[in-house]
Amino acid sequence: MSCPDCFKGSTHEGQPRGKVIELHGLQTYVSEPSNDKSVRGIIVIIPDAFGWEFVNNRILADHYADKGGFRVYLPEFMGGHAAPVWMMDTFKAISTGGILSKLYNAPSAIYGMVPFVYYNRPGRSYPVVKSFFHALRKAEGADLPVGAAGFCWGGKHTVLLAADEELVDGKRLLDAGFTGHPSMLSVPADVEAMTLPVSFALAENDMAVSIQQAEQIKQIVEGKPEAQRGEAVMYKGCGHGFCIRADATKDDVAKQAAEAEDQCIRWFNKHFGLS
Repeated sequence: MSCPDCFKGSTHEGQPRGKVIELHGLQTYVSEPSNDKSVRGIIVIIPDAFGWEFVNNRILADHYADKGGFRVYLPEFMGGHAAPVWMMDTFKAISTGGILSKLYNAPSAIYGMVPFVYYNRPGRSYPVVKSFFHALRKAEGADLPVGAAGFCWGGKHTVLLAADEELVDGKRLLDAGFTGHPSMLSVPADVEAMTLPVSFALAENDMAVSIQQAEQIKQIVEGKPEAQRGEAVMYKGCGHGFCIRADATKDDVAKQAAEAEDQCIRWFNKHFGLS
């Protein structure tokens, strides 16, 4: 279900400025534009394995709110079973250490990974995600455009939402989607099934999506009818998780993570009719 790279990366410094509310039955981090501008649309972040409390995900929500003028929701879709943040150190030790380090850290990796994998498999988690979007579209999203931004684990759910043709008061669950380095995709089937426009930010060195699969994704989404047409952008030299867990000390990777943020904002501006 998840590759080892799903649990690697860096924690970012910063203090999230949003607040936590209960929304449609889920604890939700919410961030609004800090410049007092009126909200122009809604973005729901469907996070990576580290979930809604992970500081990187909350900081990203703040960035989207300020850059795009959006209300950004980051719900607790995982029911308390997000991967623990200490797993990043564990997997780093496994990947960089010798045989003794691997043997020593392997039990901890399994201990942290198995509950996440078991409780958050798409067959179990997608109904939770869909239910939230259904309620959101009926309430806050009745008069505002709605987008889903999914990363790693969340990317699969964004793609599933883009293929889900259920209507709420005559509208789809969302207007458009964005995904950074998605995992668990069935390529080409999941991508071919999408009937809403989705923008992909793909990493060149990604265990979850190979170069060949990335090329397939690009060909499929850019070949769809205009109303469904997506895009796929390849970020050279980046690995899985770069949108969320990039090492801020590495200029090239940090720069490309910021470019992926801008890609997301441009995409929603376009499909929310704001550009």
